Amino acid sequence: MACLAIVIFGFYLGSAGELNFSLKGTIAGVCSSLFVSLNSIFTKKVLPAVDDNHWRLTFYNNVNACILFIPLVAIFEAEVIKAAVNVQLVSPAFWSAMTVAGFFGFSIGIVTVLQIKATSPLSHNISGTAKAAVQSMMAFYIWGNQATVAGVSGIFTVLGGSLLYTFVKMNESKPTTTSSAPPKQVETAEASNTDQKDTEMGSTPKPQV
Repeated sequence: MACLAIVIFGFYLGSAGELNFSLKGTIAGVCSSLFVSLNSIFTKKVLPAVDDNHWRLTFYNNVNACILFIPLVAIFEAEVIKAAVNVQLVSPAFWSAMTVAGFFGFSIGIVTVLQIKATSPLSHNISGTAKAAVQSMMAFYIWGNQATVAGVSGIFTVLGGSLLYTFVKMNESKPTTTSSAPPKQVETAEASNTDQKDTEMGSTPKPQV
């Protein structure tokens, strides 16, 4: 819980340190994180329903997305699609870029399900938060975003909390060693002592009458 508190505080610190702070943007970011968390939780929950097959689950997710996004595209992107009918939709470069994007999107989906399957939804969300913090650091150099003390402090706080969480989980996964002998060795020693006693009793000569 302490690690999660550090990550949440880092997110708050980074958001408050933005030069162009927007309440709507912050609320949208929180809602986005909420739905990402719910996605990972339900992914872990429904994996047994598909026999822990990540390929089948990813296929079902893509089919559902294709169906569910049709009305949203028709409502919000109809004008854009009409304008692109004779331009982008007939361009080989456009379809090549879409194919590459679809391939990497499908690959990310597979890796996401595998990570949730191998660890936990919480570990997946922590690693995603750490990835977003690293991307924010890269934006300072690639896009020239202006850095602030609070923003950079928030990024390093998130990374520190994520690193601490990883360290705690690694210690939890280590096997505990005890000084007592394993049960199998104790049972073997007792069995050998019993056999030795039986042998000694069988070799004792019987008295003659």
